[in-house]
Amino acid sequence: MPHADIPAATLFIDGEWRTAAEGGTREIHCPADGTLVATVAEGSRTDAEQAVAAARRAFDEGTWASSSAWDRGDLLLRVADILVRDKADFARAESLDTGKRLVESEFDMDDIAACFRYFGKLAGTDSGRVVDTGSPDAISRVQYEPVGVCGMITPWNFPLLQVAWKVAPAIAAGDTFVLKPSELTPSTAILLMRALTEAGLPAGVGNLVLGTGPEVGSVLAEHPDVDLVSFTGGLHTGRTISALAAPTVKKVALELGGKNPNVVFADADFDTAVDFALTAIFLHSGQVCSAGARLIVQDELHDRLVDEIVRRAERIRIGGPFDDDAETGPLISEAHLRKVEDYVAKSVAEGAVLRTGGARPEGERYAAGHFYLPTVLDEVRQGSYAVTEESFGPVLTVERFTDEDDAVRIANDTHYGLAGAVFTGDPAKAQRVANRLRHGTVWINDFHPYLPQAEWGGFKQSGIGRELGRAGLGEYQEAKHVYQNLRPGPQNWFSG
Repeated sequence: MPHADIPAATLFIDGEWRTAAEGGTREIHCPADGTLVATVAEGSRTDAEQAVAAARRAFDEGTWASSSAWDRGDLLLRVADILVRDKADFARAESLDTGKRLVESEFDMDDIAACFRYFGKLAGTDSGRVVDTGSPDAISRVQYEPVGVCGMITPWNFPLLQVAWKVAPAIAAGDTFVLKPSELTPSTAILLMRALTEAGLPAGVGNLVLGTGPEVGSVLAEHPDVDLVSFTGGLHTGRTISALAAPTVKKVALELGGKNPNVVFADADFDTAVDFALTAIFLHSGQVCSAGARLIVQDELHDRLVDEIVRRAERIRIGGPFDDDAETGPLISEAHLRKVEDYVAKSVAEGAVLRTGGARPEGERYAAGHFYLPTVLDEVRQGSYAVTEESFGPVLTVERFTDEDDAVRIANDTHYGLAGAVFTGDPAKAQRVANRLRHGTVWINDFHPYLPQAEWGGFKQSGIGRELGRAGLGEYQEAKHVYQNLRPGPQNWFSG
């Protein structure tokens, strides 16, 4: 069923809803069954340039940058209230665009409202600091000021959550912005701009341009009037954006996904380790930047653990967003489905053992959607294609290790460094391993919890720029978030 409240004029520039300057449109189809859910404007370079100009004027000539931080915080709190009020509409739109289960979209909406509420309360609490000069005849202070115009490019897997992570702090800081969501999943970004307008965001401060990366995203990366470009997505595109931004030496913030290790020691609680291994990779069909795609398991536990994971994976129920019995959903598009199929084929050709999955599900109910069976590839070799490349799909690879040093060496053997986990019954070992993992977030006896007040960013090629502009050692240190579950136990997300 199409969105009832998505009009044809879906670009928001300088406080006005517009159609695309060159008349372009795009149809949005649900990945679960191919039904048409919306027809939206498809912006071009012209639209993006007009939006940048509006954001520049609002920052340079308006009163937004000098507005009270408390007023900006109150605006964000009003947005959070609107998100709670309209939770059902936002969640339904998210599920139609992405194909993810409605219950997952509802959980996302709780996180999104919490994000706006967190930054609403944070605004104005950290305006600067006084520095001791050592002299009674001088004063010195550090004050934090808005960057300026921010270009924001967000992905399709968690469309509104990724938007919230960028928009909420930018508003709190007093920046203006141009947002380009994924062209595949624009609906909740449209609804958010309505909420921002209702909450009182001034014209020109927030702008929305739908369209492709080459047409719209490239303008945000290279335009001299954009002061910062923030991108979440794939490594290849992140490199392209960095190159486009280099001539104007603008600030760049990138979150580029990961190849995330899930390290399980033989002394881990077995049922907990199995349950979280399934959730880590098969939630949202593996289309999660922090998905635990690499299971790294100690030799003596390998056979028992993998056998049980395979048994449980084969029972996972697949379906559309509104199927009450579904436990996971489709991939985002036919093109992405083919990419996952190619990944599995190359991995098996290199010697990986296909334990389960590796195919599209059979049956009429799946014929029109982009579904792929939960897949387990065992006995993968270090340095192989299966280990080094992202599938961004429901594909778990399994590696073995012997001892603690071996586990750390294998887990760190990746050019990514976004997230990882360690499962063990030994608290001292858990801390030792977490401290040695070169990943931006490390969970202990858990996987996936997100806190808006904690660091989120990657080591190595998973991201840069999180600490840009902060005083002290921020630009010369990596920030790691270590989260430990003190009462671990199965969550039973997948019933088995």
